[in-house]
Amino acid sequence: MKILVCISKTPDTTAKIAFTENNTKFVSDGVQWIINPYDEWYALVRAIELTEQHGGNVTVLNVGPASNDIVIRKALAIGGSDAVRIDTEASDAYTVASNIAAYAKSKTFDLIFLGKETIDYNGSEVGAMVAELVDLPYVSYASSLEISGTTSTVTRDIEGGVEVCQVEGPFVLSAAKGM
Repeated sequence: MKILVCISKTPDTTAKIAFTENNTKFVSDGVQWIINPYDEWYALVRAIELTEQHGGNVTVLNVGPASNDIVIRKALAIGGSDAVRIDTEASDAYTVASNIAAYAKSKTFDLIFLGKETIDYNGSEVGAMVAELVDLPYVSYASSLEISGTTSTVTRDIEGGVEVCQVEGPFVLSAAKGM
């Protein structure tokens, strides 16, 4: 099983942050940077568990500058098999998604994992954009994933309850709490 896990670098949730230029520009000096928690705790950890159960490898992908290497190294230390950094400025969700999609199209993956959102922008846009750009099914806000052959059973949170669906691989999934 070949899994692509997309990670982003975000400020630590306990970091003291400040803004300048009339509160329009983020001041990154002294900020501790981490892997986005949804990417790390839910997407990356579950991907590693799946490869331990079914065999395979986890490729970690980050779109951003060389300063993002710190989170890539952590993802590898957690259990990622290999890593790719696309050296470009991650200026908006579409830029990130199109770079991920271009890479994913050049390879063959059974599953593309992302966290449901980043804690700094909270947009929840990249996963759906990637799925559209690579022309694969997309399941958002997944809280549980079980794989049997090429069929995956996904539980996801919806307003007022949960939804259980089945999807044939390959597909794109955004992981939420519970994964």
